[in-house]
Order: sequence, then structure tokens, then C-alpha cells
Amino acid sequence: MAERGPDWLRRTWDEAAPRYDRDIAWFERALLADGREWVCGQAAGEVLEVAVGTGRNLPLYPPEVRLTGVDLSPSMLDLARRRAAETGRAATLTEADAQSLPFPDSTFDTVVCTLGLCGVPDEGGAIAEMHRVLRPGGRLLLLDHVGSHRRFVLAAQRLLEKLTVARLGDYLTRRPLPLLAAAGFEVERAERSKAGIVERLAARKAG
Repeated sequence: MAERGPDWLRRTWDEAAPRYDRDIAWFERALLADGREWVCGQAAGEVLEVAVGTGRNLPLYPPEVRLTGVDLSPSMLDLARRRAAETGRAATLTEADAQSLPFPDSTFDTVVCTLGLCGVPDEGGAIAEMHRVLRPGGRLLLLDHVGSHRRFVLAAQRLLEKLTVARLGDYLTRRPLPLLAAAGFEVERAERSKAGIVERLAARKAG
């Protein structure tokens, strides 16, 4: 499959932004359960959300966190800013590429990414950037759809992935877990559900 670069992804997600919340609603009800709450409820201190999208996580963070969100799509960010204003959630929302985060080393206490690594061309590079901007002892919290450990489910994902990559640059069969150790993270918790296609991860940067 041809890799999709940042310019193509930006245009694609700008076009998808107006219908994103409607399109993802069924998927979230069927598969994610309380996944967003699980991730956001553990965030603390200076928090960076990578691929903040339309801001669906914004109301779920503890009120005391200091939140920064980045996304590649300006149209997604416009919707996130509207949601922040409507919910009273203070947040700094900035256009940025997950593969090249515009922050100094050791800036954040927590990095969050939900349903984001599946759409980044170089997910290993994005995880390395998340590690870089975390302070020693900081935590990475992830929620995503991943390649199933069940053979027949994985085979179906591989077929469907041909369509999702072509349309949105969205990969269905990635497995971020092995990449965390390679980036220097210590995995604290890893949970799979829904026939192995939904994964929650909590990891820590060595202090």
C-alpha cells in the first residue's frame, strides 16, 4: 500500500471533519465502551493530546490538568476549539504533525493519543516523539484499534484495510505495543477487547 504523506492526510481529514463525529458514533458505541474515559481519567499535570481531532476527549479530562492538543487538520482543530468553548475546557490547540512535535524535550507529564496512531504514516516515529516530549517518569496513554490476535479476524482486517488506507490513510492491523519498548517506554498496563481489535495501553518513560 502506498504511504500517505502529511499534505494528503491534511486535505483528507479536512474534508472528513464536518461528518467525523457522526461517522464515528456507531464505532465508539460498539467497540470503545469507556475507553476514552479510561485514558483521559488517568491524565495528570501538563498534558499533551496528539491527534486531538474534533476534541471528543476534551470534556473527559480532570479539571485540574493543563491541556495542549495538536492535530494535522485545521478543520478538525476548528471543531475542537468550538467544543472547548462550549464545554468550558481550557486548552491550547495547535496544528502540528505527530511525527515532528513542536515542543522541547521533557515538556509534558502525560501524553494521550486515542484513535490517532492508526492514521500516522510512521507510527514508530510518532511514538518516539511522544517519548521525547515526556518528562522522566511521565506517562503515555493510548487507545486504538489494532490488528487482532485472532487469525480470521486479522484476515478480514487486512482486506478492509485496503479500503481504509486508500480513503483515509487509516491502518487497521498495526500493533503499537511492541514499539513502546523500542522507544524506551516501560509498559504498565495492556488490555485488549472486542476480539482483540481494541487496545488500551499505559506506559511510563523511565525516570
